[in-house]
Amino acid sequence: MGEPSSNFLTRTVEWLRAGYPSGVPRQDYVALLGLLRRKLTDDEIHRIARALAGESQRTADPVSTADIESMINDSVLQTASAEDVARVSARLAAVGWPLADPPAD
Repeated sequence: MGEPSSNFLTRTVEWLRAGYPSGVPRQDYVALLGLLRRKLTDDEIHRIARALAGESQRTADPVSTADIESMINDSVLQTASAEDVARVSARLAAVGWPLADPPAD
């Protein structure tokens, strides 16, 4: 039963790698996490945060898992600008991220 979720998480991280081949810039995390929250559970968000933190260690501006989790918690109190959401949405859409919400049953 855990396999479909694991496969989805793997694909999500692959989409993020494709959309951000040089790593996610700090200014995009709030918008990115906001968009991911529409599709993923809290546990899935935290697992992706760990994966992103690991990958960020090879960038000029590394981010720790604690930094990302702090951004997740802080993002409840702040919203991304419309420009940030548009920029992040465009990057993810370009690599096939399903941005549209599924139709309500």
